[in-house]
Amino acid sequence: MGRLGPTEIILILVVIILLFGAKKLPDMARSLGKSARILKSEAKAMKEDNKSSAPADPPATDEQPQTQRTIQAAPGDVTSSRPVTEPTDTTKR
Repeated sequence: MGRLGPTEIILILVVIILLFGAKKLPDMARSLGKSARILKSEAKAMKEDNKSSAPADPPATDEQPQTQRTIQAAPGDVTSSRPVTEPTDTTKR
């Protein structure tokens, strides 16, 4: 029951083409690829942020200048880049 043969795979592909149409499939694949690249770059940025910040870091104060990161979806793709403001800890301790 868990194994798909070549006829089942072909039948699934035909149903997908009939449902979405041959013109929309490349656009859907392109957007899926962009989403995967964004997810990968965000995961990499989070890992780098975790490595660079030590647990003994002092809390951020208001005197430090705010830096703005830019998240890029793919190398050379500037249409989906957007500036991101980092959340700051405004609670007083």
